[in-house]
Amino acid sequence: MLALSTAADMRRADERAIRERGIPSLELMERASKALAAQAAALSEDAEETVLILCGSGNNGGDGIGAAAELLRLGRPVRALLVGDRAKMTPDARAMAAALEEKGGVLEDYNPAAPLPECAVIIDALFGVGLDRPLRGNALTAVEAINASGARVVSADIPSGVAADTGEILGAAVKADVTVTFSMGKPGHFAEPGCTRTGRLVVIDIGIPADILADCDRGTYGLEVSDAALPRRDPISHKGDYGRVLILGGCVGYTGAPSLCARAAVRAGAGLVYLGVPAPIYEITAVKQDEAMPFPLPAHGGGFAPGAAEGALERLRKCDVCAIGPGLGRGEGASALVEAVLKGAPAEMPLVLDADALNALAEHPEWLSGRTGPTVLTPHAGEFARLGGELTGDRVESAGRYATEHGCILLLKGHRSIAAFPDGRAYLSIAGNPGMAKGGSGDTLTGILAAMLGQFRSDPVKAVTTGLLLHGLAGDRAARWYGEYAMTASDLLEALPDTMTDVSVPNGAKLPDQSE
Repeated sequence: MLALSTAADMRRADERAIRERGIPSLELMERASKALAAQAAALSEDAEETVLILCGSGNNGGDGIGAAAELLRLGRPVRALLVGDRAKMTPDARAMAAALEEKGGVLEDYNPAAPLPECAVIIDALFGVGLDRPLRGNALTAVEAINASGARVVSADIPSGVAADTGEILGAAVKADVTVTFSMGKPGHFAEPGCTRTGRLVVIDIGIPADILADCDRGTYGLEVSDAALPRRDPISHKGDYGRVLILGGCVGYTGAPSLCARAAVRAGAGLVYLGVPAPIYEITAVKQDEAMPFPLPAHGGGFAPGAAEGALERLRKCDVCAIGPGLGRGEGASALVEAVLKGAPAEMPLVLDADALNALAEHPEWLSGRTGPTVLTPHAGEFARLGGELTGDRVESAGRYATEHGCILLLKGHRSIAAFPDGRAYLSIAGNPGMAKGGSGDTLTGILAAMLGQFRSDPVKAVTTGLLLHGLAGDRAARWYGEYAMTASDLLEALPDTMTDVSVPNGAKLPDQSE
């Protein structure tokens, strides 16, 4: 996983490297410039294609001006335009402009009234991670021109207009094909909506010492595909080793949700899956299950009766994990069941709450008190608001504050979902697509999470982050197979086996976080 730095911490890291370790600031900028130039050259299909660089007057602009000099050294056609006040250029940006002139280049002034010069690739070096106000004037015009150009785009550090710490769009933002960031990733690369502007993220080491960068790690991480790695199973094992999962949900009219959840838990490797549903839908549910084991519970009005809690708790005490909520419906019986699970489950048992279980909890937040085991809440934005969460422009901070205050694991769903833990750590997904914005996707996530919690019982961070990644990666595979319009939650489940095979660790090797 990739530790993410705030803009302020990254600025302090730069200053420490220069002041404490004696690394010249120009040396850092030269390395950044060469990385930008290399990515721009790689995007060029023809060595004769022009690279256009739009530069601000700060050090981010200096990176771009330096890239222009490097491209000239490589014999590539390049034009560099200054979008900003020449009198406000930083000393390092001026030094890079002098280097550009020594190689026969010119730092031209940007004319907002003229179209951008013809080019195949654009380097966006307007603003770096320090931008904290909406774009306006020539900068706004330049960003809009970049996006309308049709050229391939490389952004320096972060797409101009994206807030580095939150992912907010500050009025407008460059849509990059590649973002070359320096030393560490930033939350804005992963958090929505900024993640939709980042393109492929490339993290470049520009020479800041590792111990200085370690001080920038504040517990926010971008997940990578390798973080979903699964160990090969021990040849000598049995189904009890992989978790007994209990799923509670469903009502008349909502038979698909609990069934999808159970199928997901089975597909994700749970050893045994039990599915408790109201008696009126038992036969329908049973027909849909081959591997999971459905059983009926007392019903009232098509949903659970208040008396269903006793039978559910009896089964729950024989299980390792419980997921409740898919298709649960509303009403006295559903609410009583949620209360019974939260209060009656062993304090250390992992629980996953989704859908109407969250709505029941929203009316009784005190039910969370006293739990010591992992309690995973999986709200979308609307459910988060009903739970009392305050969703600001900084989704990571919002999720983290709720998880810390309520002692739970909050998985805030979205285009890039966030898993926030009560100890303050937060993990941002890299996977997922709009084709998953369909009924049933959340139910499959709940089942996968429950299965992972049953298999990684002593490591809820590994369980939740792996489940989150597998769900998104399987969704992306289903989108490749069927397209975002046509794919379904069932297609996601069909894509899960190949996805899990791809991330498995070969030869029975143990994961780094697994003890002997």
